[in-house]
Amino acid sequence: MTGPRPTRHAEVRLRPATSDDVDHVVDLKSRVLRADLERLVGWDDGRSRARVLEHFSPRHTHMIVVGADTAGTITLRPEGDLVWPEMFYLDERFQGRGIGTIVLTEVLARITAPVRLQVLVGSAAQRLYERHGFVVDHDDGVDVWMCRPGS
Repeated sequence: MTGPRPTRHAEVRLRPATSDDVDHVVDLKSRVLRADLERLVGWDDGRSRARVLEHFSPRHTHMIVVGADTAGTITLRPEGDLVWPEMFYLDERFQGRGIGTIVLTEVLARITAPVRLQVLVGSAAQRLYERHGFVVDHDDGVDVWMCRPGS
């Protein structure tokens, strides 16, 4: 079942995550990152699930809703003077339609602190982050570490 194909004008909103959303996030990660992780380091279902469980926090996580569909997730984890966007997964049915741009624009507008993130080498998401003012700090062959100064 593919569901609706949203356009750039679709209703996009963020809702606070609940503990009931964790399995959805685990599933999203598997569908969105599996091919890239297999290419870079190999895939392990158990390790992937454990990492989501380790980093999932309803307090810092939002579910991305498009119309009536849960299309993705983003976590904004504070750490000292920084904010780390993590687990920014958008279901493949909703990619390429400007939704990632809408979400990133909205969340970055709320953040005045410096922002750091990591993106997998070769991921198309790196271009999205660069369009939002992130610059590459370093590349370790698996992850590209990027930063954006605070405002």
